[in-house]
Amino acid sequence: MKNTKEIQAPKGFPKGFLWGGATAANQYEGAYLADGKLPSVADVQPHGIFGGPQEDQPFYPTHEAIDFYHHYKEDIALFAEMGWNVYRTSIAWTRIYPTGEEETPNEAGLQFYDAMFDELIAKGMKIMITISHYEMPLALVKKYGGWDNRKWIEFYMKFVRTIVDRYRGKVSYWLTFNEIGNNVNYPMMWMTAGIRADSENLEQKCFQASHHQFVASSLATKYIHETDPAAQVGSVIEYKTMYPITCDPKDSIVVSKCKQKSYFYPDVQVRGEYPSYIWQYLEEHHIEIEYEEEDMRIIKENPVDFLSFTYYRSRIAGKDYIESVQKDTNKSDALVDGDQLQIGRQDIVSTGQTNPYLKLTPSGWSIDPDGLYLALTDLYDRYQVPIFIAENGLGLKEELVEGTVEDDYRIEFLTDHFTAMKEAIHNGVELFGYTYWGPIDLVSNGTGQMSKRYGFIYVDRNDAGQGTNRRYKKKSFDWYKKVIASNGEDLSND
Repeated sequence: MKNTKEIQAPKGFPKGFLWGGATAANQYEGAYLADGKLPSVADVQPHGIFGGPQEDQPFYPTHEAIDFYHHYKEDIALFAEMGWNVYRTSIAWTRIYPTGEEETPNEAGLQFYDAMFDELIAKGMKIMITISHYEMPLALVKKYGGWDNRKWIEFYMKFVRTIVDRYRGKVSYWLTFNEIGNNVNYPMMWMTAGIRADSENLEQKCFQASHHQFVASSLATKYIHETDPAAQVGSVIEYKTMYPITCDPKDSIVVSKCKQKSYFYPDVQVRGEYPSYIWQYLEEHHIEIEYEEEDMRIIKENPVDFLSFTYYRSRIAGKDYIESVQKDTNKSDALVDGDQLQIGRQDIVSTGQTNPYLKLTPSGWSIDPDGLYLALTDLYDRYQVPIFIAENGLGLKEELVEGTVEDDYRIEFLTDHFTAMKEAIHNGVELFGYTYWGPIDLVSNGTGQMSKRYGFIYVDRNDAGQGTNRRYKKKSFDWYKKVIASNGEDLSND
């Protein structure tokens, strides 16, 4: 018989915890037409997300980004110096299938990832790959439209089969879609599903696209499990902890309904079925999802192994704010969420009112490490599968002074968030890894800026694409190195 001392929850990060960083090919690699590559949906977004292609602009920051394509050895050496044991990134779909319809893959693109992955493995890092991270082939979108067209399932699976076969035994973790729930976030659906934000029947298209991605995700999970049983497959959702504006019960009901919409995507991918509340929502909004008879069986039989999520901030919501937005907006079904609009009236959250208990970044994002603790406990209690934090970070304008950046504010931000993670682990959450977003300065997806810097590594490049691309270590570089070496025990800022 065991006593309580023998079954106490861990007080620190577990042995073998994964520490590293996360990037995306479209924001980082550059070389957007090199060695046979053709444009993706991200390559026609000049300064952030516009909800559709902008193909007549003079400058696209992502086309060159910070040129990881030609600097990958240098950058990986820096990542290894910090002590990373995992690196999360994506494979650019259009490096492998430039138009998406080729019968055979582009060998030059495959060889680039061969070399990159071998370098990572040689430096002691496990590889986590997001299969689709805002990098759909533009040619396919122009010809077939977005993911509301069922043809995308087979295009995606051809890509999946190629990269899984090629990198079997090298990639330890696969993520099927990045922030899949952004399919119903305005105007993110262009990047996630190839759907223009000015499309007719927008909500119908977005939910239909989501269904096709659920089927594709399940088929990918099945193929990976059969092809490389040692590899694990996860889902990536965006998660913002939500609080009611007041203690009025009606405000809490609004929050509860908003959270249901956040749960929809992991409910399907982790639990393997559509939840009853979403069928009710679809009926109330006159949305009919077309699906084949075997789709629900495929989804049910092939859930993901773990859940990963991105966390940057929390939000607040309430009934009074819903009323004010419904009066003020010209889009009856488009609601405010941070700096974007969301489809569906249950998703209204406050930007006009900020949480008075929290500090804000210069861009207006709340800084809420307690919200990360709540996110971890909330998701783990609901799904009871291993959890991975795929993105988290702090982006600010910074200046290089004497070859470095004294970013104590980033160290403070991460100290508080790592402390929250430790508390969640002690509370029983099975958290097995963390990848900091933008560990090296890269192009912001939301604004198209280089000047919104997240990295531990400063890159000499500005918003106009000028600079040497030389890399410099910030103060946080050595601090993160120390944190990793101590497995999260030493968070001091000496």
